[in-house]
Amino acid sequence: MESNPRAWIATLRQSHDRLLSVVGPLSPEQVSGPSYCRDWSVAQVLSHLGSGAEIAMMMLPSALGQAEPVDRAAFQPIWDRWNAMSPDDQAAAGLVADAQHVQMLDQLSDEDLASISYPFMGLTLDAVGLIRLRLGEHALHTWDVAVMLDPAAEVAPDAANLLIDNVPGFLAPRLGKPADPPFRARIRTTEPARDYLLSASDSVTMADWPGAGDAGADGTAIAEVTMPAEALLRLSYGRLDAGHTPASVTADPADLDRLRAIFPGF
Repeated sequence: MESNPRAWIATLRQSHDRLLSVVGPLSPEQVSGPSYCRDWSVAQVLSHLGSGAEIAMMMLPSALGQAEPVDRAAFQPIWDRWNAMSPDDQAAAGLVADAQHVQMLDQLSDEDLASISYPFMGLTLDAVGLIRLRLGEHALHTWDVAVMLDPAAEVAPDAANLLIDNVPGFLAPRLGKPADPPFRARIRTTEPARDYLLSASDSVTMADWPGAGDAGADGTAIAEVTMPAEALLRLSYGRLDAGHTPASVTADPADLDRLRAIFPGF
């Protein structure tokens, strides 16, 4: 995984620029219209990104060790304020806050970046971990908007290249749902190339492919799946329905349906 936080910040900036290019030409009707994200309009997606950027900026001093942690009770007034905005204001303010967040990250010194430490879901995140969380959310929500204009839209390649390595150790065990009967699949990706073994039963695990001998030692059948890395990224977030599955994906249709059930999204 890329260890230079500057590379992650640069990719986050590219994601912001892509979002701006997608949202800029939209009419007020399109801004108020549906996004791919379940139950959210385009404006609500931008409100979510904007409020998230505002909260991230508020919490950054704590992550830098320069202030006390922010109490989560401070988040609700921010969400209430964003939720009360008109759709047009949500869109405009969301893009502004998003740009401000990227600019704030850009202005951090190397020493600042090296000092970042942030507790999250039982982990302690460094600068790369913290920015990775934002990039994952940002790139997928940008897709949520872009795909409403272009059904063949994909997650931006530069973001997918960085985020793919977040799938096995972080996303799969947290977003995957139990499977009954148990299910195992060898998932190989392209652009970039990866080779994983996914196991789903009471929990979901995903690790580098151990080799046919080790993986099949208990005699359990293993599905074979090949897909672009950006498709696996979207799958993990519940965004690989049949209508948005690239033709380059190769798998038994029943196996794809099992994978979609394991990763229903949110």
